[in-house]
Amino acid sequence: METFRNQLNEVRPELMKKQNVVATGIGYKLVGGKPTKDLSIVCSVEIKKTKERLSANDLVPPLIGSLPTDVKPVGLLRAFQDPRERYRPAPGSVSIGHYQITAGTLGCLVKKDGITYILSNNHVLANSNEASPGDPILQPGPYDGGSLTNDQIAVLSEFIPITFEEDDKDSCKIASLSASILNQLARLIGSRSRLRVYRVQQAENHIDCAIAKPLNPEDVINEILGYGKISGVRAGELEMGIKKSGRTTGLTSGTIEQVDVSARVSYGANKTALFTDQLLAGAMSQGGDSGSAVLTDDNYLVGLLFAGSETTTIINRIENVFSALQISLP
Repeated sequence: METFRNQLNEVRPELMKKQNVVATGIGYKLVGGKPTKDLSIVCSVEIKKTKERLSANDLVPPLIGSLPTDVKPVGLLRAFQDPRERYRPAPGSVSIGHYQITAGTLGCLVKKDGITYILSNNHVLANSNEASPGDPILQPGPYDGGSLTNDQIAVLSEFIPITFEEDDKDSCKIASLSASILNQLARLIGSRSRLRVYRVQQAENHIDCAIAKPLNPEDVINEILGYGKISGVRAGELEMGIKKSGRTTGLTSGTIEQVDVSARVSYGANKTALFTDQLLAGAMSQGGDSGSAVLTDDNYLVGLLFAGSETTTIINRIENVFSALQISLP
């Protein structure tokens, strides 16, 4: 280690002058994306470029003296900012919410019919089915100081309703009561026909999502705070490394531990909903992170975070979200 430190101290100024190099340090060399037991001088770059796109002076040599080097792409390094503050333009991961909720997270920007929208959860932008299209959306959310007077950034455009178990039970009670009344009338008129109530299988939810239209397209920016631009869309798979940037816990990472998950989620106030075809990760979120875009290590969008506990995070598959709302990345 001391040999590497001495060598790095000598060459650091020259390495930092090279195009695209944003950091230097000492770490284990990666081969095929996995760390080896061999120390190396690591040059971190925004984007790993081919040799043809760099001048001879900007190439990181494979050896410095007798010591190996490694090049690691890390994106643009930014000073961390508080996602609960007011942002204009607002990126993904910052505080947002319907004017009658506390606060959630702005997921990312999406397109529908050529128009830019903000994507987040139903319970963040549409107050768990209680809102109406055209309602004000604030950034930051009300809990973080957002006000109707100064902080409206968008209006609710569309949401996919959540089916709650309690609504299903109420419908069954009404159906049973109606059948009972009609059967009594049938007896009075001498009819032998009778109605019987059958319970249809409980409705399942796949997504908790909504979109809002910015009042001014210049008030939003197509990137995720701390991670930059989204690279594309990818299907979430078992053991896939993931990360998110959210209003409450900021930048966190984890692994998809389960797929094809069915989960019963509480929305408070005697509201519970059954969700199927979900992704499950470990402890990488808390209340207020709802709506966060969930990305792979290389910034591909795989899901929309919407629920969890102290030990667990539940994520909508992004392909289900995009299909239901008929949206795409910008």
